[in-house]
Amino acid sequence: MAHQSEAVLEEELMDELGSLDYELVDIKSMDELYDNMRLQLEDLNNMKFSDHEFTQVLNHLEGGSIYNKAQKLRGRMELTRDNGEMEYVKFLDSRWCKNSFQAAHQISVDGKFKSRYDVTILVNGLPVVQVELKRRGKSLKEAFNQITRYKNTSYRGLFQYIQIFIISNGIDTKYFANTRDMNYKFTFFWKDKDNNKITNLKEFTNSFLEKYHMHKMIKEYIVLVDSEKDVKILRSYQVHAVEAILNNALHSKQNGYVWHTTGSGKTLTSFKASQILSQKEEIDKVIFVVDRQDLDSQTLAEFNKFGDGSITDVKDTSTLIKQLNSKDKLIVTTIQKLSIAAKKRQHQLEDVKDKKIILMFDECHRSQFGQMHRDIANFFTNIQTFGFTGTPIFKDNANKNRTTYDIFGEELHHYLIKDAIADNNVLGFSVEYIGKYKNQTKYDIEVEQIDEKEVMDSEKRLTKIVDYIIERHDSKTYNREFTSLFAVSSIEVLNKYYKIFQEKNKQLPDDKKLKIAAIYSHNDNMQLDDENKTSLENIDQQMADYNQLYGTNFTTESFQNYYQDVSKKSKENKIDIILVVNMFLTGFDNKYLNTLYLDKNLEYHNLIQAFSRTNRIFNEKKSYGNIVSFRNIKKQTDDAIKLFSDENAENTILMKPYKEYVDDFNIQVDKFKKVITNISDLDNPTLDETMYFVENFRELLRILNKLKTFTDFTYSDLKMEEQEIEDYKSKYLDIHEETKAAPEKESILEDIDFELGLIQKDDINLAYIISLLNDLDPTCEEEFEENKNFIIKTMQGDPQLKRKSQLIDKFIEENLRGTNGIDDTEAMLENYMDREKKKEIDNLITSENLDADKVNEIIIEYEFSERLKISDDIFKNKMGIVERLQQKKQLQITIEELVYKYS
Repeated sequence: MAHQSEAVLEEELMDELGSLDYELVDIKSMDELYDNMRLQLEDLNNMKFSDHEFTQVLNHLEGGSIYNKAQKLRGRMELTRDNGEMEYVKFLDSRWCKNSFQAAHQISVDGKFKSRYDVTILVNGLPVVQVELKRRGKSLKEAFNQITRYKNTSYRGLFQYIQIFIISNGIDTKYFANTRDMNYKFTFFWKDKDNNKITNLKEFTNSFLEKYHMHKMIKEYIVLVDSEKDVKILRSYQVHAVEAILNNALHSKQNGYVWHTTGSGKTLTSFKASQILSQKEEIDKVIFVVDRQDLDSQTLAEFNKFGDGSITDVKDTSTLIKQLNSKDKLIVTTIQKLSIAAKKRQHQLEDVKDKKIILMFDECHRSQFGQMHRDIANFFTNIQTFGFTGTPIFKDNANKNRTTYDIFGEELHHYLIKDAIADNNVLGFSVEYIGKYKNQTKYDIEVEQIDEKEVMDSEKRLTKIVDYIIERHDSKTYNREFTSLFAVSSIEVLNKYYKIFQEKNKQLPDDKKLKIAAIYSHNDNMQLDDENKTSLENIDQQMADYNQLYGTNFTTESFQNYYQDVSKKSKENKIDIILVVNMFLTGFDNKYLNTLYLDKNLEYHNLIQAFSRTNRIFNEKKSYGNIVSFRNIKKQTDDAIKLFSDENAENTILMKPYKEYVDDFNIQVDKFKKVITNISDLDNPTLDETMYFVENFRELLRILNKLKTFTDFTYSDLKMEEQEIEDYKSKYLDIHEETKAAPEKESILEDIDFELGLIQKDDINLAYIISLLNDLDPTCEEEFEENKNFIIKTMQGDPQLKRKSQLIDKFIEENLRGTNGIDDTEAMLENYMDREKKKEIDNLITSENLDADKVNEIIIEYEFSERLKISDDIFKNKMGIVERLQQKKQLQITIEELVYKYS
C-alpha cells in the first residue's frame, strides 16, 4: 500500500479544522496575511483602522524577541487615533468565543530560502499555531528539524507570534512551545486525563485543536519564564492536574491530592494551579506551603521565575501576617511560619480567619502529618487543602503514619513513574545485584540480611565492595561524564567506607583517583550516642579532606554551607562519589547523577525516591539510571514498583537483562547486514543505502550504549567485532561531516539526528593523543608507521578529535618522522598549532578580503564566550543582501571549525 502523501494529509487536516468551525481562508503571501489580520483585529476591537493607524499597530507588533512577542500577544497597545484620541487595541480576548479562529495552508514566505508552511492556525489574524506534516512512515524528528530550519531562515515578523508548533506524520503527533532554544526532548504527546496517548492526527485535532481548548492552552498553559526570557508549555498530565484542582476548588469544598511521580515537574504544575486560583474572584488567598526555609527560598525563586517576579519573600512570621492581611493573593511560606501565626498570633488574623483560602502543599508527606498541620486546619474556617506527592502513603507503606487519603482526601490526578518513563520525561532503571547469590562473578560479597551484623559491616566485606566500585566506576559513569551516590546503612559504616576509599586512592595513579565526599546528619544514626565524639572527629577529617581537595574552608560550625557546596559541586560534576546515609536520597535533582550504589535496605517510597535520584533526562549516553545494590533487595524493588505503578509495570521501569540486549544487538546486526555486508559497500553508496546505513547503525549504537554499562559486557557476545564497529563509526562520522559541510543543499539526510554523543569516548581526548605521540619511536620505521596509523585512526573514530586528525598527521610528518625523538612533544605541538592557526587565519583574511582586526576580535570573543556574531563591516567587498547572508553563514562555519580544530 502506498504511503499517504503530505498533500493528502494536509487536505484532511484542513477539512477537520473546518468541521471544528474554523474559518478556512485562502492566504498565500505575507501581504494577504497582513490584510486579513487588519480585518480580524478591527472586528475584535470593534473599530476601523486608517492606514496610518494600522501602521502604528504593525510598528507595535514588529521588533523584540519571541518572549517579547508572547507578552505583546497577551497585552494591549495604546493607539493614537487620527483625531488625537487614545484607545487600546488588544490582540487576544480572555473569553475564547470573542476571538476569530482561522486556518490557512501553504502560506509562502521569502527569507534566506523560499518557504511554504503546511498549515497555519490564525487567532485574530495572528499566526499562533504552526503544523508541520510529514508523510506516513517518516519520523517526527524530521518534521522537528524542518521547523528548526524555518526558525533560522524564514520565520520572521508575524510568524514570530507562533506559540505552539505541532508535528505529525498522521500516525504520531506531538506539540511543543516556540522556545528560544529548540530541543526535541521537549516535544510532547497529548494524552487524555487517564494518560492514554492521542497520537492519530484526526483524534489529536479534535481534542487539542478544538477552539475552546486551543485558546485555553495559549492563554493559561503557556508560561512566560521571566528570568530566562523564554516560554514553556505544560504537558498534558500537568494540564489535567491543574484542571482537576480548579474544578474542586471552584465547584466543591473537597480537599484532594495530585500524585505525579518524582521528576515530572510538580513545581510548574503547582505554580500554574496557584496562579490561576489566585486570579479568581471567589478565592481570597492562595498560600503555597513548603516545609523548610531552604525550600521556601527555592520555591519563591521558581515561582518568580515562572511569573512576573511579584511574589515577595516572607522572612518571618510578622511579615507573613502582614501579607495575609494585605491584598496579596498569592503567598509562599513555610508550614512552620504559618503554624506559629495560626496558633500564637490569632488575634492579628481575625480579618482573614473566615476568608476563602486555598492551601497548596508542595509535598504531602513532610511535616504536615504532625501538630502544625492540625493547628492551621483548626484556625482557618474556610480553607481547602491540596497536596502534591511523587510517592503517596498507602496502607501498605504507612507504618504508623496516616495515609495520604487520611489527610488530603481523594486523589485528583495521577501520573505514575511508568507513564513518565514511557513519555521520556524520566529514565528507567538498570538494577544489578552484586554478591554471592549471583552466578559467574568473582565478587564473593555477602548480600543477605545475616543476623551477624559484624559480617555485613566487616572490613573484609566493605573492602571487596570498594574494590568492585573502583574497578567498575568509570564504566558505570562513562569515564566520569556522570557522578554517583553511595548510600550505606549507618554513619559507622559510612566512616569505614570513607577510610577504605582514602587508603585505596593512595594506591591509584593521579588520573584514576576518585573524588570522594561524605555528608550526613547525626539524626541519620541516633544509636551512635556513645561514639558521638568519634563521629565528630570523622566528619572533621572528611571536611578537612574536602577543603584540601577543593580549596574550601568548611568546619562543622558551617555545616549548612558545606552541605550546599557538596550539592553544588555534584551538580557541576566535580565529585565522583558522595557517601550518604539518608541525605540526598530525596529531593536532590542532578542531571549528572546516573549511578546509585546501595549497601542498605530500602523499601516502598524510600526505595523509589532513592532510585529516582538517578533518572533525570540528560543526553544520549544517559539512557537509564544505574542502581548497583550490594544487598538482595529484589523483592523490595518489585513490591515498590507494584505499589507505585501497577502489577505489569516492571518491564517499563526496569531495564531488561543483559542477555536480552545482546539478542537485540545481534538481531539488529542481521538486519544491518542484509544491505551493508562490509565497509566497502559504503565506498560509493546510493542515497537510499546511505540513509539505511545511518538509521540502522545508529540503532546499533543505541543498544551498544546500554550494553556497555553492564558488568557482564564483552564484545565476544556480539555478532560484530569491536574493530568492525569502529570502522563503521568512522564512516558514520564521514557522512555526518559531508552533510554538515553543505548546508545550502537540500538533502533527506539533513533532518536526520546522528546522535553523535553515542560515539564520543571521553577517555579519548587530546591528552591521550599526546601520550601516544610521546610513545612514538621514529628510529623504528615499521613500528613508527603502525603506531602513527593507530593514532590517526583513533582520532577519526571520535567526533570531536576527527577535526584535528589531519593537523596531527601533518605534525607527525613534519616534526617527528626522521628524528631521534623529542623531549617535550606537548610543548612542540602547542607551538606548532599556534603557528598553523595563525597561517590559517591569515589565509582566510586574504582569500575572503576581510578586515583583519575584526576577524581576530571575533575569534578571541568566540574562544572566550562561545558567542559568534559576524557584523557586515567585516567584509571589504561590496555585495548584495542575499550574497552577504550566504557569506556570513559560510564564514561562521569556517570560524567555528577553525577554533575547534586548534582548541
